[in-house]
Amino acid sequence: MTVSNTATGRDVVVTAMVATTSLAPELDATWSALVDGASGIRALDDDFLTEYDLPVRIGGRLVEHPSVHLTRIEQRRHSYVQQLALVLGRQVWAKAGTPGVDPERLAVSIGTGLGGGDAFISAIDAIRAGGYRKVAPLTVPMVMPNGPAARVGLEVGARGGVFAPTSACASGAEAIAHAWRLIATGEADVVVAGGVESYIEALQLSSFAMLRALSTRNDDPAGASRPFDRSRDGFVFGEAGALLVLESAEFAAARGAAVHGRVLGAGITSDGYHLTGTDPEGAGSARAMRKAIATAGLVPADIEHVNAHATATPVGDVSEARAITSVVPHASVYAPKSALGHSVGAVGALEAILTLCTLRDGIVPPTLNFSEPDEGVELDIVHGEARKQAMSYALTNSFGFGGHNVTLALGRA
Repeated sequence: MTVSNTATGRDVVVTAMVATTSLAPELDATWSALVDGASGIRALDDDFLTEYDLPVRIGGRLVEHPSVHLTRIEQRRHSYVQQLALVLGRQVWAKAGTPGVDPERLAVSIGTGLGGGDAFISAIDAIRAGGYRKVAPLTVPMVMPNGPAARVGLEVGARGGVFAPTSACASGAEAIAHAWRLIATGEADVVVAGGVESYIEALQLSSFAMLRALSTRNDDPAGASRPFDRSRDGFVFGEAGALLVLESAEFAAARGAAVHGRVLGAGITSDGYHLTGTDPEGAGSARAMRKAIATAGLVPADIEHVNAHATATPVGDVSEARAITSVVPHASVYAPKSALGHSVGAVGALEAILTLCTLRDGIVPPTLNFSEPDEGVELDIVHGEARKQAMSYALTNSFGFGGHNVTLALGRA
């Protein structure tokens, strides 16, 4: 069926996409590697692993640190997530062709889960070692979670609003949902949107290890993340950043912009169940999926594919499987965290981009390490090898601590 968002307003298209991951420093190479079944999860070699005797020693490090694209002054004045946002912001704006848009009709929406934690830790170390005069003057701007969005907003000259969702692992997807609404309701013509996240460090590994949420398959890094599989034992951290440029279809057409896909709708709900645990029945997740489908002007039968949040935690995967089964049991399913790990605030945006690539190319990469489905998982999970599948509509799910649920409904260009 042909969809026009008459219920919510103007049609929204994607005119540029960039990503950096543990497989490659740019999107095309990452996508090709995923289709080929490659994994970006490797053994870590950081000194802090032995210093603190951490039980988890695997993760998906970025292939390329963002600082290589920045001057020394830019490196010194920005936290890691701001460096990542600044680099990706410049790249995605250039890929979009630097749209000539009225600044008051241009907005930015970039989410992050943890913000500039590295700058906060450095400031604490500095003041304890040498007093307040050793604290960097820009510490607060570097720490604040809205820093990445604000930095990109300054870079592109946005005056239509800068938004910074901080909803844990749903942050990147929620940022895209806000961008879609801004354009669909006529508040903006162009929005730079997506998510970034901090790098793998001792504190994050320690906290999640104490929660018993991380896989401890240190002897098998590539086989550690096992979404939906009966033998899964937790998630694996991954590093990533991903940004898109969204535009109204009319604005993009008027300037002759290339279109890579469409954002058709979004569903945002909350579980009201537990701070770190998901509703075992997946009720909140299912409501987000239904809302996304409804706002897109679709019906469940139209959805041919689901990009699953699927972190490989014991409870979370079964909960999501039940939600998918209750809404779109016929759809094929892909779980990219099996190859890239979990990049928290960035992952929702990254997986939205991967879903758009699936729609564009008509191919679903294989979910790695899936050999025996857990009880309660009755899904068409693509595994073993990539599957050719022509499709028009897909969902991508993102869920976060605090009971945040975000589903995006996406369409082929």
